[in-house]
Amino acid sequence: MKIAIVQFPGSNCERETMLAVRRAGMIPVEFLWNESHAKLREMNGYIIVGGFSYEDRSRAGIIAALDPVMREIKAQSELGKPVLGICNGAQILVETGLVPGLENNRLGMALSENKRIVDGKILGTGFYNSWIHMCSRTQDKNNAFTRHMSKESILTVPIAHAEGRFVMPVALVQEIEKEGLNVFQYCDDQGNISDNFPVNPNGSMLNIAAIMNKAGNVMAMMPHPERTPAGDVIFLSMRDYIKEAKPFQSSFLSYKPTAAPLTHYRKEKLSHELLVQLVITDNYALTVQNTLKQLGISVRVSRMVHWQINCHSAAVIDQIKQTGVLYNERKEYLVDPQSVSNPSVKAFLVRPIDDLLGLQKKQMLQDHFLIHDVEHIHHGILWIFKSEGAKIGDLTDAILNTNIIFNPNAHTCYEYENS
Repeated sequence: MKIAIVQFPGSNCERETMLAVRRAGMIPVEFLWNESHAKLREMNGYIIVGGFSYEDRSRAGIIAALDPVMREIKAQSELGKPVLGICNGAQILVETGLVPGLENNRLGMALSENKRIVDGKILGTGFYNSWIHMCSRTQDKNNAFTRHMSKESILTVPIAHAEGRFVMPVALVQEIEKEGLNVFQYCDDQGNISDNFPVNPNGSMLNIAAIMNKAGNVMAMMPHPERTPAGDVIFLSMRDYIKEAKPFQSSFLSYKPTAAPLTHYRKEKLSHELLVQLVITDNYALTVQNTLKQLGISVRVSRMVHWQINCHSAAVIDQIKQTGVLYNERKEYLVDPQSVSNPSVKAFLVRPIDDLLGLQKKQMLQDHFLIHDVEHIHHGILWIFKSEGAKIGDLTDAILNTNIIFNPNAHTCYEYENS
């Protein structure tokens, strides 16, 4: 019984995953993203390991999700083979649409930046590393992952991630809960569910630690069951599912996402823009450019950090520039927003729906530099595309349909006014 241990550049959890697979009586087979897909077809199941695939460029999981190897894993999952994505592997499965499993694998959710919340107050954001408790939401013994779990079972396993907060539309949450696909939930050591940190370590909706597709053979899990024998029940369940070899039938959720129309960015009154460009080569932009080229979209890609600062005084903007909080003059420089205006390019401003970084920067300016005349700071990324052949307008839909620069469940995308 062979399990492919799927790795991308930046994956780093292969050793402990292989040990867990061996403890469950299966044979782990290392598989690198650029190996022959024929090797994948010989496997009985797949685990996409944790780490930082492609350095989380653009956002966690998206570049790996667009890799051709994921199309093969999709095809194998449709044969009923089990697929487990752990941490970064979970992010990859969400970005491919294999989880939660909408029709045509449409993108339905996001794994967004952590928010550590107590009674509605944000205590912290970003990377968090600790041991957590999680309980099984389903006692269904037909799926590939919970056959050794009962309603009393509580697993204590580690987490280590910065973007592990499941977010999705309310209608999809309701269907997932109705179907019991929020298969693992964060809880305390007695099995009690609480929205508050540290029980919920990242602010995930419904305390979701893992979500499964409706067919029961694909699961995206943020905690790391492979790092402790306490998590072996999940791998033992995969083994028993494969051994049983029951007839498989694909099944999809009924939720259908609707795409919001793009709007033009309009700078608010009494606000100021700062566009920040790296001095050195921007590897994030280069990776997006190369990925699009592999998908048959030939464009040149550049990227800038965009800050919108709402305040009444230009003098305050000069103060902010001198602090070094929004950019580092040794590594970055400011660009005139008007320079983006060019008929041969398309520019898109992507902002997180929960603009945690903007809030942090405003707080830092207040607490450390006593700059109190700022109403809001908004953070975003300005992506700029220039065609190498066809008219750039003819390629816009193809670029946006890849979801490579934003996930609509976690971001808002604007067509930049000066483009």
